Amino acid sequence: MSTQHISRNILFLLCLSCSSWLSGCKDKLELPNQPVDSYNRVYMPQAVNNPISKTLKITDSVQTLIYGANFGGQGYPGADIPVSFTINKAAADSFNVANKTNYPVLPDGSYTLSAPSSVIPKGRLSTSPLTISIKTNGAGAMDALKTYLLAVSITSVTVKLNPTLRTTFYLVTAQPDFNDYPVYDRSNWQVIGFSSQEANGEGTDNGRAIFALDGSTSTFWHTQWSGASPGPPHYLTIDMGEVKTLHGLSFVGRQSDGGGKPNDVSVQTSLDNVTWTDAGAFNLQNNKDLQKQFLPGGFKSARYFKVIINSAYNATYTQIAELNAF
Repeated sequence: MSTQHISRNILFLLCLSCSSWLSGCKDKLELPNQPVDSYNRVYMPQAVNNPISKTLKITDSVQTLIYGANFGGQGYPGADIPVSFTINKAAADSFNVANKTNYPVLPDGSYTLSAPSSVIPKGRLSTSPLTISIKTNGAGAMDALKTYLLAVSITSVTVKLNPTLRTTFYLVTAQPDFNDYPVYDRSNWQVIGFSSQEANGEGTDNGRAIFALDGSTSTFWHTQWSGASPGPPHYLTIDMGEVKTLHGLSFVGRQSDGGGKPNDVSVQTSLDNVTWTDAGAFNLQNNKDLQKQFLPGGFKSARYFKVIINSAYNATYTQIAELNAF
């Protein structure tokens, strides 16, 4: 038998096999029943970008965030779809656990929802935009410089719900502007406590604690170095003479290039000079410039405040040319 004849037989058998296989598969091919309605879901469009971080201004005006619900799938709803919303504190707790965070929940009195429910109208794909109104100033406002967590969830709907997009997480911070807070008049201020002061070695018009309040950057408070040199923490305690809202402090370092300028600083506040509240900690830069710092723990009502210098740059002593509050 010739080689050409053998090749024709092989080709014939291959074609026959393919034909039989195709006809067999055609008889058994079945697609699952997949109704279009199974793809239709209601969800919160804001949840697509979870979490939503929002920085608000400190102002008397109410500021808003947006929430709502959308219909996703094929076509448009054939009937109105009622949707209900709620503040979901349990979801906020789960968010903190999952993300290893510890954001406090936005306080109840600092916000309101424009509506607990809405409707996706027949033939439309979304509710009208709803708003969360947030107070950043005045009674019941959120604390400044503190990041809060708010979770808003869809609780009920008449069609299927997308479980992964049913909750929107908002991270909200109220950020003040230094220009909105002028420094306080210090004419009635008194230094009522200090860790130490250099009463002799800097001359008669320098070194003592009172020179941090004299309005001159040429003088300064310096912790003791003559006869003894106590290490940190160093502190000054100030009586402002009346209760004020303490938003923050400002510092001017000694106008020299040596060591001793404050680095790690913490602040405490008090109404009576007996009970003290931590107002937060921050770091100052190693320079001679005016440096302003908001209280990291939020604004405090106080008559007294204590500045505690836990460490200084390149020295165990410390010094401050000017100390003020706003």
